[in-house]
Amino acid sequence: MENLIKDMDFIVEMDKMKSVLRMTRLIGEEEREDDAQHSWHISIMAMILKEYSDRDIDELKVIKMLLIHDIVEIYAGDTFAYDKEAYKDKREREEKSADEIFAMLSNGKEREMRELWEEFEEVKSKEALFATAMDRLQPILSNYYNGGGTWKTHDVGISSIYKRVEPIEDISEKLWKFTCDLLEKACKEGKIRDDR
Repeated sequence: MENLIKDMDFIVEMDKMKSVLRMTRLIGEEEREDDAQHSWHISIMAMILKEYSDRDIDELKVIKMLLIHDIVEIYAGDTFAYDKEAYKDKREREEKSADEIFAMLSNGKEREMRELWEEFEEVKSKEALFATAMDRLQPILSNYYNGGGTWKTHDVGISSIYKRVEPIEDISEKLWKFTCDLLEKACKEGKIRDDR
């Protein structure tokens, strides 16, 4: 019973993901998405887009990574992708949060979840690379369909965006072409500043 109570406490704590707001807005809305919405959306994307991976991937492992990759933000907060200052201590904040959050779990679940999170962060396995590609592609869609979204709000140049989405190129030729085409279209439409 003690393990069950620990696991339930963890599950209740995960509800806080719904309160961690990201900079990206929901498509067609003024409301910002939260971490739970983001994690759900990219997990669905992985299911739909897995056939475009250039390598065979373990779909369930990718989905698990995507569902938990941002839970550390419950305590560490979300770090905007183009905020160089906030990135200076991002890893330290998230490691501390991971120590606290994953310790809540029972019976080896702590180790499994921590290993999945670390694998995602390291972006070395093909599953982590595909998961990262989904994580980078989703805000591209949101920003494009929101008239430039955070790109315009924060005056983000296309060169920074291309750097951010590089993992897509490493896992999928087709998704990379789609991404490049959409970014170039966004640039021509004035949704992104061309700083090349």
